[in-house]
Amino acid sequence: MMSIFKFRRAMLKGAAFSLIAGTLAGGLAISNVQAEDTLSELKEQGFVRISIANEPPWTQVNSDGTVSGAAPEVARAVMKKLGVNEVLATVSEYGAMIPGLQAGRFTMVTAGLFIKPERCAAVIFSQPDLCDGESFAVKKGNPLGITNYTELGAHKTVKVGAPGGGTEERLALEAGVPRDRVIVVPDAQSGVKMLQDGRIDVYALPFLSISDLLKKANDPNLEIVAPIKGTPIYCAGAAFSKKDVALRDAYDKVLADMKKSGEFDKIVEPFGFNAELAKLQTRENLCAGKQ
Repeated sequence: MMSIFKFRRAMLKGAAFSLIAGTLAGGLAISNVQAEDTLSELKEQGFVRISIANEPPWTQVNSDGTVSGAAPEVARAVMKKLGVNEVLATVSEYGAMIPGLQAGRFTMVTAGLFIKPERCAAVIFSQPDLCDGESFAVKKGNPLGITNYTELGAHKTVKVGAPGGGTEERLALEAGVPRDRVIVVPDAQSGVKMLQDGRIDVYALPFLSISDLLKKANDPNLEIVAPIKGTPIYCAGAAFSKKDVALRDAYDKVLADMKKSGEFDKIVEPFGFNAELAKLQTRENLCAGKQ
């Protein structure tokens, strides 16, 4: 027969287990409620924190501190329809955006962040909003004759500038350009200056970004090489933390309505983007590596 002491110990263990199990279950329930309630919190506070890169025409910080560019303007319009009237932006390097999102430093990345399988494993994306292809900025006449990433990798001395953590940095490294000749550019304007000063030979960015930079630089000694053979057409989307599925789904619904009504076209086309490309591609294809 079980002694009274053993019986009490058994009861205490059972009670402790029930308490732990209940706490875990309660924690999961609270977590789910919090995940689904992100939009309500944003509505209550009246703003959403986003991450951008200050890379026109994708994203742009104006001289007065206001935020523009195609990606923030799409996000602003969508969030306003969801009841969140203001966006507050943090400028980040591309390599810091997903870690910052995961750490909760902002709620969304709206920076023209391309939808790639490895990124889909870390965060969740909206359906595509902005699409573009790759290009190079070079000195006039393209003195090194570089027209694609394979030629970059085969060249013995070429130095290529690219955003840290971005697609162009990865493409250059994968093509065989040594790490010490892939120069991380801190911001878009610095890349143009580095090219002008001869510190890099090629500046790699999406076509629309390079076009905007060279237009503003107004330097007849620079030119653009595009399209870059062997590179796909990329599409970006707004990125969210994995816990914010409900927010992402609500965002997607409004984005789809805007694409259907033509409002989406009116936002992105003045920035030089082809609205139809974003309507033809899907997040599911891009996350599966189908470009």
